[in-house]
Amino acid sequence: MLFRDLYYLLKPAIPLRVRRAARRALSIRQRRRFERCWPIDEASGRPPDDWPGWPGGKKFAFVLTHDVEGTRGLHRCRELAAMESRLGFRSSFNFVPEGEYATPPSLRAFLTGAGFEIGVHDLHHDGKLYRSRKAFELNAERINHYVKAWGAAGFRSAFMLHNLDWLHRLHVLYDASTFDTDPFEPQPDGVKTIFPFWVPGPSSAFTAPLTSTALDFVSKDSDLATVPKGRSGVGYVELPYTLAQDSTVFLVLGESTTDIWTRKLDWVASRGGLALLNVHPDYMSFDEPSRASDHAHYGAGLYEQFLTYAMGRYGREAWFALPHEVAAHVQQQQVAPLRAAG
Repeated sequence: MLFRDLYYLLKPAIPLRVRRAARRALSIRQRRRFERCWPIDEASGRPPDDWPGWPGGKKFAFVLTHDVEGTRGLHRCRELAAMESRLGFRSSFNFVPEGEYATPPSLRAFLTGAGFEIGVHDLHHDGKLYRSRKAFELNAERINHYVKAWGAAGFRSAFMLHNLDWLHRLHVLYDASTFDTDPFEPQPDGVKTIFPFWVPGPSSAFTAPLTSTALDFVSKDSDLATVPKGRSGVGYVELPYTLAQDSTVFLVLGESTTDIWTRKLDWVASRGGLALLNVHPDYMSFDEPSRASDHAHYGAGLYEQFLTYAMGRYGREAWFALPHEVAAHVQQQQVAPLRAAG
């Protein structure tokens, strides 16, 4: 954590091309090391003991999310939404409340009016949200302000940093800052499940011991010492992303096809889990949609190819849902995290 905090402190002074080159070199070595648990970790495919299944008897859930990191991404939101609408999809756009851009109310109104969802993406997108509990609680007040003002249901931190205990300070239905398996992230402790789960609050009615691998990183002295049964108490839903981020696939690893996505999607579908993807409009090129990654952008045509595949193969089997819909489904059941298999 000290190394990570130091990195984010010095990050503004490190040229972008240097950061990308270093991450690329490290990730290529990591890919060979973790090939048995990425992009697929077989251990994460087991459903929770009390898993209720998906609405309408659907085989699995399919969710699209977007993190808008800068002005470039902000200007591409309408074009990205238009592509998804044309292909029969709706998604969630997560905006940074305080940073290099201000999200126009007209854009939020356009997206929600077209059936898309709005989420809050960190506060400053600087990697410092969890540097101390005091700082987090101060930032949480500001985050909650934007959650209310935007009518948002969900939150995702920058760089997928997470602390499931502290997140109870946020007034949200769900968090989406974790993943089943991803050794390429700054905080690479995956929740080891492709299913969403309920994270009980400290005031919940506790009756069962917490033995979930999904909450290994909750502090041992935390109030989250047990998992509630029933529907009483306070908490939120955790939605891990289960398909590798576009930045990892195309910019870091330099892939020129969507094979990693389609392979993982087929596996998640076969296990009946949650196929949740995070795509950044900042890194998408709509000018040359078929071009391969140049380590700064990738062609939007790759994303379109994947969506076409998903709809063509799973149009009748998948529950194509927004994040808040999946979270509401889990909240009603208060699905406990996957119990440790040993």
